[in-house]
Amino acid sequence: MTNYTQARHFLTARDAPDRLSPQPTLVFHEKREVGDIFVDPTKRFQTIEGFGGAFTEAAAVTLQKLGPVNRERVLRACFDRHEGHGYSLCRTHINSCDFALGNYAYDETPGDFELKHFSIERDQRALLPMIQDAQRIAGAPLKLFASPWSPPAWMKTTGQMNHGGKLKPDCRDAWARYFVRYVQEYAKAGVAIWGVTVQNEPEAKQIWDSCIYTPEEERDFVRDHLGPALERAGLGNVKIIIWDHNRDRIVERVQPAFDDPAASRYIWGAGFHWYVADKFENIQLVHDTWPDRKLLFTEGCQEGGPHTGEWALGERYARSIIRDLNHWTVGWVDWNLVLDTSGGPNHVGNFCSAPILADTEKDELLFQSSYYYLGHFSRFIRPGARRILCATTRDDLEATAFVNPDDTVAVVVLNRTDKEQQFSLRLPAGGAASAIPARSISTFVLT
Repeated sequence: MTNYTQARHFLTARDAPDRLSPQPTLVFHEKREVGDIFVDPTKRFQTIEGFGGAFTEAAAVTLQKLGPVNRERVLRACFDRHEGHGYSLCRTHINSCDFALGNYAYDETPGDFELKHFSIERDQRALLPMIQDAQRIAGAPLKLFASPWSPPAWMKTTGQMNHGGKLKPDCRDAWARYFVRYVQEYAKAGVAIWGVTVQNEPEAKQIWDSCIYTPEEERDFVRDHLGPALERAGLGNVKIIIWDHNRDRIVERVQPAFDDPAASRYIWGAGFHWYVADKFENIQLVHDTWPDRKLLFTEGCQEGGPHTGEWALGERYARSIIRDLNHWTVGWVDWNLVLDTSGGPNHVGNFCSAPILADTEKDELLFQSSYYYLGHFSRFIRPGARRILCATTRDDLEATAFVNPDDTVAVVVLNRTDKEQQFSLRLPAGGAASAIPARSISTFVLT
């Protein structure tokens, strides 16, 4: 084990100008004392896939409305490994979602079971160029997973993409091959699809693009259609993620698929969101019951408008990330990477916040607290990092810790109280005293 002797310290605080700002280095000493935060890098848990956000048509169109300097600035802020967050795991949508300019599908020809009219031309206008530019800045392919909000209207029992409805039984095979065509067409555009979720929020009948599956219907679609279709096409490496909805119902929802050997062999893991109840313990229950399945946070955002300048956004993100990671989550993906100052565009008025808001009329960027709080994780906990033992003794401090592939250790400490907190950071062989201001977050990088 590396003998850690010091820690670089980075701080973001509400009541100070610090934003991911370097602080004086901590020097460890060998004096034995009680640690408020105890870390043991020899005790290791899950491996991290990455952190990131979602490419949506709304984000891509917003980006196109900015001047070239700020377009590049947004992408570097998110994807540059040295100047930005170094995002590596991201999401996008198959067909339209609420954060698109309107309903659309890649094949809108009724009865086209052979998918002869399938085309991703709509995505080539804004969405794909944004993804391609992000890959250029990242310097490597991203782990990109894609989620459908709805099949084409003609494949559904309701004949429309919005307001729920179900996939018609006679369209299941065509819908599975639709996923295959999507992966293939994106590959031709130079964008590899790392994984797919079966359905975004399969229990939600929304006023926007949505489709309902029971747990058994999701299981059967994976087992009998989607899994075999990807395998036949030589795409068995594409990860299949089920659920992709809230933590509250995850245990009951994944059970039929995870307990079915024929379905489970195709399934990488379960995705989840943060809306409704917190229920972090349900993520732990899924891990404890099915330890060979992965857990991935696939979407979260602040609902109800842009919330410009609100500090609570960042704290909500950090609290969720720490607790999700400490309950075996392997990656954390925010929702829209960038939106305009209305919290859109959104074709049904479901406006939300994003870590970067863009005033497209003034060509200005507004970085929100959530942007900086996300950076305390994504910049310092890199893909391939392993979670390590990290225990706190106090309710007013929240923490998680990871050892990176280069043996550096990142310890993230969150203070959501209105008081500065003095604490000691301890390892088995030494430690140091530190402090964290009110309403702030710190990352300590041990070397």
